[in-house]
Amino acid sequence: MAQENAAFSPVSEEPPRRRGRQRYVEKDGRCNVQQGNVRETYRYLTDLFTTLVDLQWRLSLLFFVLAYALTWLFFGAIWWLIAYGRGDLEHLEDTAWTPCVNNLNGFVAAFLFSIETETTIGYGHRVITDQCPEGIVLLLLQAILGSMVNAFMVGCMFVKISQPNKRAATLVFSSHAVVSLRDGRLCLMFRVGDLRSSHIVEASIRAKLIRSRQTLEGEFIPLHQTDLSVGFDTGDDRLFLVSPLVISHEIDAASPFWEASRRALERDDFEIVG
Repeated sequence: MAQENAAFSPVSEEPPRRRGRQRYVEKDGRCNVQQGNVRETYRYLTDLFTTLVDLQWRLSLLFFVLAYALTWLFFGAIWWLIAYGRGDLEHLEDTAWTPCVNNLNGFVAAFLFSIETETTIGYGHRVITDQCPEGIVLLLLQAILGSMVNAFMVGCMFVKISQPNKRAATLVFSSHAVVSLRDGRLCLMFRVGDLRSSHIVEASIRAKLIRSRQTLEGEFIPLHQTDLSVGFDTGDDRLFLVSPLVISHEIDAASPFWEASRRALERDDFEIVG
């Protein structure tokens, strides 16, 4: 271990130039992983709620508008068909005729009545009569289905808005990690801090080493994940993140960096995700 510690001692040579490469996980937490050749796309529809929540905002808003607009148009067309089938549109000036819906004189009026029914606005100008059993049944169906659409779409928007996707923007990590002695032990250390005054309750931290490896059988694993111990056994991974803290990983026999020298770390291509 003494030889390994000497490998990290300062030397006079120039540091290697930073290599430009695409990160596995960006600094803001975005993963640079795109799924391709997904054949069983129907699986996304089995959990439609989560699929809608995971959509981009412009697609979610488009689906939100279409869900209501198509529902209103669908029931508006049925209201118009009922009025057309009963002959209400042919007796608009007949005061002795009892229509299914009063003051429904065309498709636009049926569409507006559909909106008023589903949103429970109730202006009072267009109203269903008791002489139209098919209209009463349709009114019940639209009220029930409209409540289901409202619950589904409002739930999707509420979950999407309440997701703390941008919370990580105020969790700041140090630009560089260092390897140094701490209490006589060689450690990999980096700092993390929270910029907000509303602190995270029961914050905890994990660290993953991502790099390529080859198994004894010759299998190549391009993005192999290895846990880096940052105090899980001792409870130091649970943070009271009021001020910036130094996260330490001890390079011992269980560490993936145990057999690595300074030059090996400079040459190796890996990424630490916390």
